[in-house]
Amino acid sequence: MDWLVEIEVECASCGEAFPVTVDTSQGDYTTMDDCAVCCRPMQVDVRCVPGRILSVETSAA
Repeated sequence: MDWLVEIEVECASCGEAFPVTVDTSQGDYTTMDDCAVCCRPMQVDVRCVPGRILSVETSAA
């Protein structure tokens, strides 16, 4: 089973979408990422089960 899933997220600051890779092997988690477009930090909340993403939410950090 492939634990890594690539998805597109939308930056909470500039609204641009860009791809991120999510590791679903550990279940739900929160991480901080910089936007690939505007470089502003954002919080990414991931709900997932191994191999499948249930939901992703982003917010400005």
